[in-house]
Amino acid sequence: MADHHTNKMVIITSFFKDETYGILGPQMAATIIDDHSPYACIVIAVTRDYDKIALKSALTDYFGAARPLVGFSSLSGREDLFALAGELKDDGVTTILAGPQAAADFAGERGWREHPHRFKGFADNFDFGLQGPAEQAIGLLNRRDGHDRSQIPGLLYTDRNGHLCQNPVNGWNDAYLGRVCWDNIYVTTQYGIASLKIATGQVLQHIGCPHAARSIPTKIDYPAALAGRQAGPIKLLLKGCSFCDVAADKGFHGKIGRQALLSQIRCLPATRDGRKIPFELINENPLPALPELLKEVNHLGLALSQINLTMRADYFITGLHHLKESLRLARETGIFILLSSIGSESFDDTLLRNLNKGLSLKKNLAAVSHIRQLKETFPGHLGYSTRDGANHGFIHPTPWDTKVSAAEIQKNIALYGLQNDILPPHSTPLIIHHASGLGEWIREIERRESLAFKRHGSIIGWWDDPQPIYDTIL
Repeated sequence: MADHHTNKMVIITSFFKDETYGILGPQMAATIIDDHSPYACIVIAVTRDYDKIALKSALTDYFGAARPLVGFSSLSGREDLFALAGELKDDGVTTILAGPQAAADFAGERGWREHPHRFKGFADNFDFGLQGPAEQAIGLLNRRDGHDRSQIPGLLYTDRNGHLCQNPVNGWNDAYLGRVCWDNIYVTTQYGIASLKIATGQVLQHIGCPHAARSIPTKIDYPAALAGRQAGPIKLLLKGCSFCDVAADKGFHGKIGRQALLSQIRCLPATRDGRKIPFELINENPLPALPELLKEVNHLGLALSQINLTMRADYFITGLHHLKESLRLARETGIFILLSSIGSESFDDTLLRNLNKGLSLKKNLAAVSHIRQLKETFPGHLGYSTRDGANHGFIHPTPWDTKVSAAEIQKNIALYGLQNDILPPHSTPLIIHHASGLGEWIREIERRESLAFKRHGSIIGWWDDPQPIYDTIL
């Protein structure tokens, strides 16, 4: 473990058991802290079956005589990790909530003081929140015991009077985005923690999603269970998909600089044959810039093994000619391109509209057809199916599921053979984060109908039967 600093910090993040992927956000944050502050920093990836006593013992061993400081990031809504943060804080550990929706989760759901059933936030579990770029933490770490925190960008805290304060957030700075340490992550075991050998990394090219670049007027239906009570669909102004809390949080900040991108690729570990390990290119619309990237890394002698791409079906179709050029280049240099996740999400137009995908069933099916044709042309250099390791977006169940929508989806699955190569082994249930667009949708339903949906930490339980409210004005 890192031990070249007197001060030490840990970033805790959520992780799936027996996986070997890296987590770029926390690992980049740990690298920035290690490079630009007086703190050594590591990442601990915590699986759902972790042993809390063993983890706390590992933390004690790591910190030794240093004052413990633990950040939490990319927690995937896990209530057990938010509870762990509260326990550590009670034990005297300084705790920081960072990552996507840190401000919203620290401060709580809109209107929670007036509506006690709403999520009140995790301010009690953390000493600070930190919204935005990781380098903002440097100011806090340089003066951890300072009393004036008003000049630390992105910081959330409570003042002496108990009032919540949030400082303005800095923009993204390429100077901090070029270096990533890939051996700074550990995973929980039954005995504590162990170094995680990463087989798949990530490289950041775009920050946020182009679909979230502007607000779009949207109409979202009532849940099917309440359809008989409603007067009309709920009108909202949404950025990005209605369920996406990251789109609501980051919007779209565009691409990072070429030098920072290439520097990240250089930082990736190499496989036995000298090629860089497979990596996900974080860019929701990656195809237009992909040919030039492949040409440049080849010119620089950076041998790649595999690039994983995540995108929407419409971005795939509009970028098809760029992908064909990229595949020709990949064939020349021995690179495998995996369409690791196409965000179709549904094969029913009504559900797609309520998810605010900006996609149609026709578009999703056209993408499937084009992908299959490309595979025939580039069989050795293009992957897209579940057998290749892809996991395409398919959201089910949703609040709008009906017998009609179920029949439509099953018809399309059978007609186009989606179960053979496109559908994941398990669908993903719709998750409504309180700060997503659908959070506003739920709150409007509650107001109209005098109902209260149950909150599970930062997640709204749309699947639970809502309870009537008689003594609270919504």
